[in-house]
Amino acid sequence: MVDTFLLRPVGRVASPLTDAASAPRQGDEGAPPAWLVFEPQLEPALRDLHVGAELLVLTWLDRARRDVLTVHPRRDESRPLTGVFSTRSPNRPNPIGLHRVRVLTVDGLRVEVADLEALDGTPVLDVKPVLGPVDER
Repeated sequence: MVDTFLLRPVGRVASPLTDAASAPRQGDEGAPPAWLVFEPQLEPALRDLHVGAELLVLTWLDRARRDVLTVHPRRDESRPLTGVFSTRSPNRPNPIGLHRVRVLTVDGLRVEVADLEALDGTPVLDVKPVLGPVDER
């Protein structure tokens, strides 16, 4: 069994969002357009991205706490404490973010997306297409 993994960012988020307290909790709750800025050696991996595509972006939530195991969902203290694996809280043992976004622009190593609530500078771990029922990519 492997106990340690090495992940290297493929890029970073460039966003006007800089403060977690004022950022939307989910991308579809008012997140501004943001850019995914990729490492130059990964340019071939971007080849088939196109405007309108829906993507799943995996990020490393580098400012999240890793010692939190229970939270009040949506920071609402009237709700009972809930295990983080049953929530979308960024604070968790391995703070991997999962974001469903739509491509607005593809410009070389930069891809503009809608509905990304990640903060400026957040490392991007991977990008995958959203598959439909018959899409076998």
